[in-house]
Amino acid sequence: MKSIFPKITACCCVILLSACGKPAERPTVMPDGKLDKCTLRFSWWGGDDRHYATLRAISLWNEKHPDIEIVPEYGGWDGWTEKVTAQLSGGTEPDVMQINYDWLISMSPDGSGFYDLNKLTDQLDLSGLSDETLSFGVVEDKLNAVTVSVSGRGLFYNSDVYKSLGVSYPRTWDELLSLGGLFSENGLYPLDLDIQSGGTAWYLSVVYVQQMTGKEFITMDGELGFSADDIKMALDFYKTIEDGHVIRTIRTRTDEDGNAALYQSPEFIDGKVAGVLEWGSSVGKYESVLPDGVLEAGPFLTDGNGNTGGWMVKPSMLYAVSANTSYPDEAAAFINFLLNDSECAVLLGTTRGIPASAYAEESLESKGLLTGLAHDNDEMLESIDTVTISPYMELPRMKEYYNSAIESVSYGTADTAAAAEEMYDSVTTYLEKLKK
Repeated sequence: MKSIFPKITACCCVILLSACGKPAERPTVMPDGKLDKCTLRFSWWGGDDRHYATLRAISLWNEKHPDIEIVPEYGGWDGWTEKVTAQLSGGTEPDVMQINYDWLISMSPDGSGFYDLNKLTDQLDLSGLSDETLSFGVVEDKLNAVTVSVSGRGLFYNSDVYKSLGVSYPRTWDELLSLGGLFSENGLYPLDLDIQSGGTAWYLSVVYVQQMTGKEFITMDGELGFSADDIKMALDFYKTIEDGHVIRTIRTRTDEDGNAALYQSPEFIDGKVAGVLEWGSSVGKYESVLPDGVLEAGPFLTDGNGNTGGWMVKPSMLYAVSANTSYPDEAAAFINFLLNDSECAVLLGTTRGIPASAYAEESLESKGLLTGLAHDNDEMLESIDTVTISPYMELPRMKEYYNSAIESVSYGTADTAAAAEEMYDSVTTYLEKLKK
């Protein structure tokens, strides 16, 4: 397993920085006077921190370019995939969309589902992105989307709670398991996994097995790399952290939180749940509900022998243009603004993770804004051995299989062996169907 973070960072630095350390002059893309007067819809999901920052960026665009008005459409992640799928099916999708990595498979399997951005480079400057970063958005030689940031899920802890118990953040899987007893005595949990975000519990279990076996759960070309026994190992691990009071059971979470996402749960806000597993690009929604500086990034867990493998990274999100838009050049100019404009970069900050565009990253660095949990998480990811997540792993149907297995084990309706066999058969059949 190999980390893509150092490669991307090094590539950007070589291309964009001169010998004296100053950024190269960024190309100018000017829509005014060259493009049509129009109104464009732009959609995204996220937490309040991302919404607020994006609305400010849109206001800046509308002020600078009043002939091309941007109308925002935004909400939380829950149900967002289904909403956009329905829009695409009905031809009512927005002109510009923030999209998820797996949508390229489900919504544009032949590259025709979104506009080919390679045709829009008069308005869209891609020179701040490495070839590898751009490759994430390529389908059948068409640039369907451009990567906004590269991120991974990390562990974040409530520092006040940990300090009150006199314990350090865990560095190994065994250290994590050992915390369950102490936290339980105090009516607390050292960690929890958001059942509303889809696949989070399974993700941690996959990391554990990938680290222990060196296998990849699903390869980039959609092959299942785990055996049924490997899946059972993952489910056994999940049951162990539940039984060990490291995380809440699904029944307990449901009783205490209802349908609320974990960052909206009183159990998290009040410190009963003292840790979360979250994307670095999205952790701001957890940070915003706690006092300043309380939430901190913790180490990526190892097997105790220094093995850091198994942890995963991916494009946290991408920008795409509707294949049906009447204003592709105008849409491309707006994406260019989101990716590269220095003022926009400062407004957006790290609410979508550390920017993949070296121009935006340099803008943040020059203002001293490359700080915070997203930055801390990415810096730690750069120092460990990561693997790129297969987009097949994130498909909604796949998450249904993961959640079904986790729930059956949590509720005791199936043992881990039976749940593993069912998941193995379901995943294998589905992946084979996708390739026909």
